Amino acid sequence: MKQLLELLGFVALVQGGMGLLHEFTDWHVGLVQRIGLLDGYEVYASVALIALAFALFAAAESRRSG
Repeated sequence: MKQLLELLGFVALVQGGMGLLHEFTDWHVGLVQRIGLLDGYEVYASVALIALAFALFAAAESRRSG
């Protein structure tokens, strides 16, 4: 379970970072800008993904490694 939380946290962190990279450099990377529901809110969604990643990392650390 700990490894799954870490994997999900890593994916959320990478996607959030790529979403911010897309917004500030106009590179076409990441999945956040491809979701039509988030039009106009890509920066907020990317920051939320990064916050979610840190929460997942914290949850993974609080788990026992057994």
